[in-house]
Amino acid sequence: MGIRDIIDGKKQWRAHLARVKTLPPDYQIVYQEIQRYLFKVGPIDLVDGHLLTNIVDFFEEGVAAGKGVIDLIGPDVAAFADDLVKDSPTYADIYQKSITDK
Repeated sequence: MGIRDIIDGKKQWRAHLARVKTLPPDYQIVYQEIQRYLFKVGPIDLVDGHLLTNIVDFFEEGVAAGKGVIDLIGPDVAAFADDLVKDSPTYADIYQKSITDK
């Protein structure tokens, strides 16, 4: 990974955060909670950045349709986040496998 890749990655992340800031406040709060959860759980797919972008896309569609965020994802934010990554391997899974292989 070169310096150009790092700079481009930062530009993409800032553009992503700018999109999040255009969402209504309730959507922003839920997005931040989902993001915090995903950063803790550490699904491997999170590195490529598509998961968070897809969440923002989904939220933007909900805003355009005039739906509230709870109407869109349901009353349990944690369950929604779990469903997003239920089939994705996590760094915790890799670590657990390395321990059991020893």
